[in-house]
Amino acid sequence: MADQSAELVQGTLDMLILKTLDLEPMHGWGIAQRIRQMSGGVFEINPGSLFPGFRRLERAGLLDCEWRTSENHRRAKYYSLTKMGRRKLATETREWGRQVAAIGKILETAS
Repeated sequence: MADQSAELVQGTLDMLILKTLDLEPMHGWGIAQRIRQMSGGVFEINPGSLFPGFRRLERAGLLDCEWRTSENHRRAKYYSLTKMGRRKLATETREWGRQVAAIGKILETAS
């Protein structure tokens, strides 16, 4: 794999956050690590991108949050999906699959 992280396609960060939280509630650092892990190290999300995403998703009613003690005994804000967040993730997943299939068709077109 490349040494550099790939840039996220515009608009996919929210979907990746929602998918990560579909597994379990997590704090910000854990979400960034999980995305890196699930992508095989391809995506490294920096806090400057991640935290505005959390605020955007909270304002949209897709995330809940609460303060808890983390595994290293520090106070951390934990995020979880709301019912609306789960519905949004399902919609985004379907739409992403449709777009990937369409891009695949375009790339397979002989020149």
